[in-house]
This record gives sequence, C-alpha cells and structure tokens, in this order.
Amino acid sequence: MKRKIDNTILNWKNSSKRMPLIIKGARQIGKTYTALMIGKKYYKNTVYFNMEDSQELVSIFEKDFDIERIITELSIRSGESIFKNETLIIFDEIQACERALLSLKYFCEKAPEYHIIAAGSLLGVALNREKYSFPVGKVDMITMYPMDFEEFLWALNQHDLADAIREHYQSNEMFSLHDTAMMYYKTYLLVGGMPRAVLDYIETKDYNFVTASQKSLNDSYIADMAKYATPNETTKIMNAYNSIPAQLSKENKKFQYKVIKSGARAYEYETPIEWLNASGVINKCVKIREGKMPLSVFVENESFKIYMADTGILCSKFSIPAKMILTETNAFDGFKGALTENYVAAALKTNGYDLYYWEANGKAELDFVIQSAEGDIIPVEVKAADNVRAKSLGVFMKKYDIQKAIRISSKNFGFENHIKSVPLYAVFAINE
Repeated sequence: MKRKIDNTILNWKNSSKRMPLIIKGARQIGKTYTALMIGKKYYKNTVYFNMEDSQELVSIFEKDFDIERIITELSIRSGESIFKNETLIIFDEIQACERALLSLKYFCEKAPEYHIIAAGSLLGVALNREKYSFPVGKVDMITMYPMDFEEFLWALNQHDLADAIREHYQSNEMFSLHDTAMMYYKTYLLVGGMPRAVLDYIETKDYNFVTASQKSLNDSYIADMAKYATPNETTKIMNAYNSIPAQLSKENKKFQYKVIKSGARAYEYETPIEWLNASGVINKCVKIREGKMPLSVFVENESFKIYMADTGILCSKFSIPAKMILTETNAFDGFKGALTENYVAAALKTNGYDLYYWEANGKAELDFVIQSAEGDIIPVEVKAADNVRAKSLGVFMKKYDIQKAIRISSKNFGFENHIKSVPLYAVFAINE
C-alpha cells in the first residue's frame, strides 16, 4: 500500500547530507513494511535486524563502536554482504538496544556511506524512562501516522477520486461526487488507518474481521504498557487509556481526571498520559488563551483534550456497530460529534499541525486552531452533520481579525464570508 512517507524517505536516501534515519510512530502503523519496501525497490539488497529478537544481536554493539567490526558481524549474522551506498540496513525496535541507538552517532560521523533506517514503536517512551544517550544532531527523524483518508482511497484503488477531492478543495467548487466521497469517508471512520485493518477490509469487506484486527492491536498496546512501566504505572496508563471514549462522549470534551476514577488527581496521571502521547497512541490537543501567533506561547497546559490516533481503534473501543455509522441512525447521534472531532484531529496531526483549541470563559469554544507555515492563524470549526450554525467561529474571527477560517462538515465545498467550507472527506487536503 502506497504511503506518503515514501517520498520523504526517498528524499532522505538521495540527500548529500543524509544521516541515519529514525522513524517514530505507534505500533503496527507500517514503519517496518515501508522501510522494507524502500529497500526492495531502491537498493541492491536489504539487511533487517529486530533488536527485540536476540541477545546475540544486541551483544554486537556492546564491545565498542568500531563501525567496520559492527558491519562485518552484522553481515555474518544476516548472511548477506553489506555494501556502502547500496545496502539498506534496518534496525527495528531499536529502543530495545541502547547501544545500537547510540551507534547511529558513530555511523553518522565515521561511516555516512552506510544507509541506515531505525524504527521504534516505543522509542519515545524508552528514551523518557531509560534516560538513553540519544545521538542528538546525528540522526534524521520523521514521525509516521496511521494511513489518512487519502492513503485509504489509494489502497482501495480510488486514486482519481482522491485527486478530484484535492482539485475541488483548491477551487471551492461543488463536487458532483459528494455523496460517493461521503460513503467512503464513513467506511474510513470504521476501518481507520491501521494497515492490517485496511488490508482485512480490502480482502473481506467484512467488518467483523476488521474489528478483530483492531481489538488485537488494542491488546498489543496494553501488552506494551508493561514493558517500560511498573505494575502500578501500568494500571494507571490503562485506566487513562480506557477512559478516552468516556472523555470524548462528554459535551465538554476537556480531559477530566475524575472520569478515570473518583478522586483522581492530575499529578497521578500526568506521566501515564505522557506515556500514551510518547507512544503515538493518542493525540493531545491543548487549550490556548489567545488566538495570536505564535500559538505555542499562549498554551494552558493544564487544559487539554485527548483523541485516539486512529478512528478505527476508537470505534472498536466504543463497540459501535458498522450499520450505525454507515446508515447514520439516530441512535448514533450521541457519539457522532466525538468520532468526527477525533477524525479531524488525526488528519490535522498527520498533516504536521500542532493541535490547539480555544475557549473564551465558557461562552465560546472553537474545536481547533492551527498555525500555517507562514504564521497565519486559522480557526477550524467541526460539525458532524450539515447544520453549520454556530457563533464561536464568528466570535473568534472578530476578536482576532481573522481573514480566513475553515468549517468542516458534511456539506459540499464552498467559500463565503471568509469561511472555507470543507467536506469531512477532504480534511487531508488542508495543508495551508
């Protein structure tokens, strides 16, 4: 399945300033698969090493950082020759071997002609917990996310539809295939962007298989929690994680510790929440008190919302039957807004935006506020249906003299009163 990150990795491969590349991201989002496919397509050969598999492999890095010795022993272990500039070396789950992570510094300094991609699903957690000596300034780093809606369309061989959506996003013209695109969007809400779930959907068109994959992945997340946490911390991480659907189903979606359990306090759950954030399982959206540039200066870190990184996993945690989303029955109305916001948060995060929301003394609240690369502040209002009347967007635009805003809903494309109307299926095109 084609991924957008492929082009980023190819640019890295061809760069004269290339350093060892670290791909961060949640478990099973396709990091290893992507690296292997790049190796297969663009290198003479690929050698793959999983740092969780063997103590013998780990021991290769324990003696010293003599690069030629390391390369020789890796070559012997893999049974393949490793060629400068022609072989791709993949270190998977590199957080399991601190010395391998540190060796990237020496590869960068002494042997940059070796092409190395390292991947780690719990790298952020491991670095925080083990106080690793990280090769700062000696590695390139990118973050990988679940497949977005455009990649989902590509996987379903709907490239023309994806291209047409982008064209209408630019032109603001009404899209004649709006209903068709909305149908695919609803399917994406259920399936999500985890490659295994997407493949199960493509092969079976059976949501029971998709849900089974999602629940299996959810179980693997829970199993991971015990790897870098004490039993007491693991319990708190699980409790915080399992409270997310209840947090999102509230009218006020601000994260509240009392939803985890009665009497819970912030100091008890700050570390568990940061664990979930560092592992790529959640997306954190922080409140800003002012809609001014730079937004990061005006954050109120104690007030935030938490969204799941993948809508499909959220649907499986909600235990929402497929027909409720596909047919939009009234029984689903109570969760539609939460799921829609979660989808938009994931899409914006994938496009590189930091997530913020704005609130004014409890009288007005804006779902998201993003800052473009040029420094423009863009308010984003999200509606699950086609009823787009709301005062908060207008309040924000007037207060901060905003000349362009985005309203995301089930309505078709349009532009009126400085507000760009973006259908739910076109959020992937928001890249101001």
